[in-house]
Amino acid sequence: MTEANNSLLAEFVLTGLTNQPELKTLLFVVFFAIYLITMVGNLGLVALIYMERRLHTPMYIFLGNLALMDSCCSCAVTPKMLENFFSEDRVISLYECMAQFYFLCLAETADCFLLAAMAYDRYVAICSPLQYHTRMSKKLCVQMTVGTFIASALHSMIHVGLLIRLTFCRSNQIDHFFCDILPLYRLSCTDPFINELMIYIFSMPIQIFTIATVLISYFCILFTVFQMKSKEGRGKALSTCASHFLSVSIFYICLLMYIRPFEEGNKDIPVAIFYTIVIPLLNPFIYSLRNKEVVNVLKRIMKTYNILKQISPSRAN
Repeated sequence: MTEANNSLLAEFVLTGLTNQPELKTLLFVVFFAIYLITMVGNLGLVALIYMERRLHTPMYIFLGNLALMDSCCSCAVTPKMLENFFSEDRVISLYECMAQFYFLCLAETADCFLLAAMAYDRYVAICSPLQYHTRMSKKLCVQMTVGTFIASALHSMIHVGLLIRLTFCRSNQIDHFFCDILPLYRLSCTDPFINELMIYIFSMPIQIFTIATVLISYFCILFTVFQMKSKEGRGKALSTCASHFLSVSIFYICLLMYIRPFEEGNKDIPVAIFYTIVIPLLNPFIYSLRNKEVVNVLKRIMKTYNILKQISPSRAN
């Protein structure tokens, strides 16, 4: 009995997405493909921004860090989920659970700040183009990026520290495919009131601040755009913001759907799949395919690669 109680405190069992054997192989293939595309897309975008000097501007620096955080989010959740499709016990230790939630919380918090920073960047670029280089200097961009990671790391540490104070003795079964905060609260024998209070004290202000920044920035952008007399200038301004606005809308819709009173069961799993797996997959394609500068850089790299490929055989001959 003592060993059983100790094991409950030391490890959990993730129920995963399904218990039907006939679906496990199909889901593994689908999510493994999504994981590979996500990592290639996001890390490829990071590498492209890092290597191309023309993309060393605030907008692309924020975009590169957003892609890096999407990779972090995917790495925190997907590998363990894939492993559990064919695992007999689907066990995750307490420390693995805390680490998984820490990196997920870090990535999602950083995404909020980065999306707000990108909205402010577009606001300055469109509403105050003559002052852009002074108001959005590289120094300020670096400071905002470093501040984002420091704030995100501290925010994650607070919630993980508060999770460690809880004792889990009701059950060791987490009705989810990763260690999320709400299922852990449901398993706690300690009253999670302080944990919930800290969510309202720390997490809610972050959401309110970042959402307000995005909404105010885009309200000002739209007001400025519709005052433009040139249709070409209006179309160009809207096209530069379209990809960012689409990504922001998807992210915050999922986030707001997820932040709701605690419910029993696994009704939050579909939304969790979307914001932990689907959004990191979509973001690099949304930004790459709708961004002419990124597309032009990719075309130039592919053209150079094809030229080098044609030169190599001729030298060999």
